[in-house]
Amino acid sequence: MVLTQPTALWAIPVSDLAGVARHVLDVARNGIPGWRLVFLTPPGDLPRELRAVGAEVVEGDFGPAHGLRSSARTLRKVVRRERPAVVHTHLAYADIVSALVVRGPRLVTTEHGIARDDVVYHRSTAKGRVMALAHTARMRRFDAAIAVSRATADAMVQKWHPKVPITVIPNGVDVVSRLAPLAPQPSREPGLRVLSLARLSPEKRLPALVDGFAALHRTHPEARLTLAGTGPEDAALRAQVARLALTDAVAMPGFVDPDVAMAEHDVLAMLSVWENCSYALLDAAARGMGVVASPVGGNPEILPASSLVDAADSGAVATALAAQGLEPEVRPGLVDWPSVAEMCARVASTYADAGARA
Repeated sequence: MVLTQPTALWAIPVSDLAGVARHVLDVARNGIPGWRLVFLTPPGDLPRELRAVGAEVVEGDFGPAHGLRSSARTLRKVVRRERPAVVHTHLAYADIVSALVVRGPRLVTTEHGIARDDVVYHRSTAKGRVMALAHTARMRRFDAAIAVSRATADAMVQKWHPKVPITVIPNGVDVVSRLAPLAPQPSREPGLRVLSLARLSPEKRLPALVDGFAALHRTHPEARLTLAGTGPEDAALRAQVARLALTDAVAMPGFVDPDVAMAEHDVLAMLSVWENCSYALLDAAARGMGVVASPVGGNPEILPASSLVDAADSGAVATALAAQGLEPEVRPGLVDWPSVAEMCARVASTYADAGARA
C-alpha cells in the first residue's frame, strides 16, 4: 500500500528573486521530509527558478500587484484543487489573504522581515500601527508561527501579541556542499577589498559605511570598496564618494553575482538599521570572509562581538574592516549553524506540532 504524502501549499505573493526567494528555493531543492510541496506565486522569475529545481508550481493572480479580490479568489481555487493539510504563507500580504479566506487547512506563517522600529519597513509610525493591528488580528487564525531569528520572534511578540508560541528556525546554510570555500584570486591588485551587497536605501546606512571606508582608506590607501546594488540612494552616495575624493577607490556596479563578488573580496560589510537573518551575512561567514555588521536584529545571533560595530563610529568601522580583512584568525565562520536540511526538518516538526494531518 502506497501512502500519499500530505500537501503543504507555500503561498508567496512576490515573484522576484530578492529577499524571501532564497529561502523558498532552498526549501524547494531540499524538500520538507514527509510532505509534498506546492508553491503558489505570481508570474515571474521565482516560479521559473522553482520549476528549474523540479518544484510543483502554480502561477496565478496572487500578491499586491493583483489586488485583494483576485488574490483571494486564486488562493481559494488552489486550496480547493490541491486540498493541502497546511497553507504556509510568507510575507505580510499572503499572511493576511490566507487569514481572510482559508478554512480547513492548518495555517502556518514564517516571518522574514519585522523590526522593532516601525519606520524601517513602513516609513511612518501610523502605517506601522495599522499593520500591527492587522497582524494581531490575523495571527488569531494561525496555528503556528515561525521566526527566522530570536530578535524577529521578540519583535512579533512585542507588536502582535500572538496566541501561539513562536518557533525560531534560522535560515539554513550548507557550508560545505552549497558554498565553495573562498578561493585565492590570482593576479589581483594588492589591497583590502570591502564589499556591500545591499539595496541602496536609507535603512542600509551606506553613508556610514562610506565614512568608515574613508577612515580606512587614509591608513590603507590601497583598499577598495564595492557598493553593489541599486536603489534611491544611488545619486547621494555617488556625491558622497566624490566629496570624499574616493572616486578611484569606490565602485558602484549595480547588480552583481553575489557568489562571484564574494570570491573577489575580503570583507562583507552590512551596517543596516535592522536585519532579521541575513543570507548575505550567513554566506559570507560560511565562505570564510571577514564580516563587519551593526549589532542589530538577528546579527548578534550569527556573528561574534569581533564582527559587530556601531555604524555611527567611523573610526570603529575602519578598525573592524581592517581587522576582519587582514587578520583571518578573527573572522567569524559559522559554528553549529543549521543546514538547509536541518531547517526543513524543523519546519516539518512545526507542522506536526500544529496538528497538521493528511
